[in-house]
Amino acid sequence: MVRIRLRRIGLKGQPSYRLVVADKESPRDGRFLEVVGHYNPRTEPATIEIQEDRIYEWLTKGAQPSDSVAQIFRTAGVLERYERFKKGEAVETLLAEVEKAKAANPVSAKTTK
Repeated sequence: MVRIRLRRIGLKGQPSYRLVVADKESPRDGRFLEVVGHYNPRTEPATIEIQEDRIYEWLTKGAQPSDSVAQIFRTAGVLERYERFKKGEAVETLLAEVEKAKAANPVSAKTTK
């Protein structure tokens, strides 16, 4: 089973994370298939950078987000847009919506293409 989960990077006491697609049985900081984003909880507000087109592809292939990644996705609005993607809305439309929201409110959590 493939999971979308966090991989810890950074110095001791200064964590930041990569969102990676990895096999469920590989270790936390071990082997992974692809890096699909970054998450830094130490900034105010937390910095979230996600490649949503890659996330949508992995979710359609059956990848399951971990609990912590699902919470990050809810914060960034990825799961709502994925539901619209499943109903047939174009990826380009969804990504344009993300870019427009990012330009309108650059202080909030970041989401990238």
